[in-house]
Amino acid sequence: MDIRAGVIVIAIFVVIGAYLSVRAAIKNMQTARKLSFYSLRKRHNAAAWRFFFFAIFLLGFAYWLPFYGEPLIYVYFPPSPTPSLTPTITLTPTITLSPTITLTPTQTLTPAVSNTPTLTTTPFLPIAIEALFAGPVTPNLEAVFTTLQFSTEIQNGEPVDPKTVFELPIETMYGGFDYLNTIPGVQWTALWYRNGELVCYETEPWREEWGTGGIGGYTECSNPIGGWQPGEYEVVIFMGYEWKTVGRFVVQESLTPIAPTATATSTARQT
Repeated sequence: MDIRAGVIVIAIFVVIGAYLSVRAAIKNMQTARKLSFYSLRKRHNAAAWRFFFFAIFLLGFAYWLPFYGEPLIYVYFPPSPTPSLTPTITLTPTITLSPTITLTPTQTLTPAVSNTPTLTTTPFLPIAIEALFAGPVTPNLEAVFTTLQFSTEIQNGEPVDPKTVFELPIETMYGGFDYLNTIPGVQWTALWYRNGELVCYETEPWREEWGTGGIGGYTECSNPIGGWQPGEYEVVIFMGYEWKTVGRFVVQESLTPIAPTATATSTARQT
């Protein structure tokens, strides 16, 4: 049994205890009404009120335990990392050129921007970003984020028609993800890089209304340093000092393919 299941079981038992306390209070009040002696009746009524107030305390404790007690337990007893989610979403551009010219071209076209950037170093938090932290930095080690999906539109927290290659102009870019086992209050950070340089970021404590798991989480960037420019972009998500997921996309001047040029050659025959 994990910590969350244990907390739920304890809360259920506490609610049952509150129910039994209310029954005991009612029983004492009913007994007091049947007694003729004032001292005994007063004693039973006092016991009934004690059971009633104890039931209120138990109900308050049952409410506090899953919402505030569980995150407090994670702070002192962080669980071992056992991520269970395996992102299965993979996006591959399907744009292919099929020239109809059968002559052998004399010029080979090489794209200026590769649409498959790779991460060469372990992501880390810049010191300037760490200085902005306002919440605790000890996350639940079981926190899991899916691979980022990118789009210029968002609806109900989810990217619309996500892609990995985009065309200028761009106003706002969104990176959507699903998450599990997050702890409200822990600092989370999203770093946006263009060709290896930090151009946009956001960092704040994880909000209570986002909960400990769900779909429709996203990070956004509207005004990167230097504006939106062609290049390879990379977005990294951190919880505390631990990086959780990374996503990449490419921005180009235009998605219109350039047709290859061909030169026909002829050989004169001498007779």
